[in-house]
Amino acid sequence: MTAASDRRLDRGRPSAPVIEVESLNVTYGDFRAVKDLSFQVQRGEVYALLGTNGAGKTSALEVIEGHRRASSGRIQVFGTSPTDRAAVRSRTGIMLQESGFAADLTVAESVRLIGRLSGRSDTVTRILEVVDLTSKADTRVAQLSGGEKRRLDFATAVYGRPELIILDEPTTGLDIQSRDALWSAVEQLRQDGSTIILTTHYLEEAQQRADRIGLMHQGTFRLQGTVAELTGTLPASIQFTLPPGAPTPPLPSGSADAGHVLIETFQLQRDLKQLLDWAEDHRVELIDLAAAPTRLDDVFRAIDTTPAHS
Repeated sequence: MTAASDRRLDRGRPSAPVIEVESLNVTYGDFRAVKDLSFQVQRGEVYALLGTNGAGKTSALEVIEGHRRASSGRIQVFGTSPTDRAAVRSRTGIMLQESGFAADLTVAESVRLIGRLSGRSDTVTRILEVVDLTSKADTRVAQLSGGEKRRLDFATAVYGRPELIILDEPTTGLDIQSRDALWSAVEQLRQDGSTIILTTHYLEEAQQRADRIGLMHQGTFRLQGTVAELTGTLPASIQFTLPPGAPTPPLPSGSADAGHVLIETFQLQRDLKQLLDWAEDHRVELIDLAAAPTRLDDVFRAIDTTPAHS
């Protein structure tokens, strides 16, 4: 997270979080989809709720959205129950994975209808400019491409600049230009004070955009924190191949056939410098040298071996 985003989060932050989830459980018969889940989302924050398929994140989101009742636990949005539609709904914009627009309505009619239902004030003209659908204002929904429908979903979610915006897989089906435009709009909304909760299968988006991440597996958190905190749970790697007859490197490593060396480290910069100094002093060529910091997808792949977060 950048210093600029730190300032945005600190400026005017109220004492109470926008979202408070405490010991949330969601069951379907004998199956526990969500197990004792607890987290908070602060005002102005982008919080990514990620997880493997079937991890329970959709069930958790449905409770936060007020679309499903919790089996047990305490859940508050803006300090009240999310099922209190009068208090919560007009302050919340929701972008679901699939839209439910009437096929015979035009784009402008769809935005106008959802806007009236939201209870927020805005103009169709402004919102269509935000999502680059001005030229499609009079086009019927049935004639839109998949990406255009996704932009229409986003338009209705951010109509009236809601205080809380829930984005469920927002960039699925979008080309790279549309993805960039959507994130630019999200960043502007965040700067204006909106709070964002996000789910996505594009882990690079979460790594680039989220202030904090909750990583779910089998109904509960395995990890929660900033990207740096999550990636810091696994070592970075340094890989290279030694020429025949080279001396042993100064760092503990695992070696494979043909002189290939893999060094895992939690101090990448320090250990890489030590290795390069050693190679220069001993006139050793480190063939195909590659140093890679841990990425969020590495953490995601290791989720099966990560203990549940308490």
